[in-house]
Amino acid sequence: MPYLSVNVDHVATIRQARQGIEPEPVTAAAMAELAGAVGIIAHLREDRRHMNDRDIEMLTNTLNTRLHFEMAATEEMQQIALLRNPATVCLVPEKREELTTEGGLNCIGREQELKDFLAPIHAKGIGSSLFIDADADQLKAAHVIGAEYIEIHTGHYADATSQPEREAEFKKIVAGIELAKELGFKVNLGHGLNYTNILPFGKIKGIHEYSIGHSIMSRAIFVGIDKAVRDMVEIIRTFDE
Repeated sequence: MPYLSVNVDHVATIRQARQGIEPEPVTAAAMAELAGAVGIIAHLREDRRHMNDRDIEMLTNTLNTRLHFEMAATEEMQQIALLRNPATVCLVPEKREELTTEGGLNCIGREQELKDFLAPIHAKGIGSSLFIDADADQLKAAHVIGAEYIEIHTGHYADATSQPEREAEFKKIVAGIELAKELGFKVNLGHGLNYTNILPFGKIKGIHEYSIGHSIMSRAIFVGIDKAVRDMVEIIRTFDE
């Protein structure tokens, strides 16, 4: 059965709207764990627009499951990962002007650079993932880099405005999953998935984990974090392995 990891960045976004002290992402993380999440995702952006260094420290010290640390491939983030020792790091593209991550990491032509970047992280026993589009050339480049996981970017599928477009994006993702499995990756999916658009993936075999944040925290405003997470866990539990 696939697993659910919950992104708590959006809790920090609400806090930062007033530059205050609440709500606490670490509290949301603990509630998500109690509701069945097997991991917590936190993206420490270079501009600290939502999560901050204190959040990462507190999550490291309090989680009972696993911290998936999303980050840009910079020296600063590498040093933070080595200090905090998360279960995995996930390398993502990052632009200051974007509202949220707009696409996958470009691995083509950066194979040796990213392999060298991950070397000290791997040496410390930290797992690694690459957040990439469902593109064959990107997947082959990712294989050279040597990450254990890939997280296929599902944002284009989630943002599709017509059924034909959505079906085309879905087929791309399914093809990407199949190639990723052939290359030996553990496959995660994430970005823009919600309680309805996740359903077509229910019969797709080989998905290890779903990374979901925005839709869960959006529902939590109305029903609470516990129920919002449990509802998503129950959906995923119906999926075939």
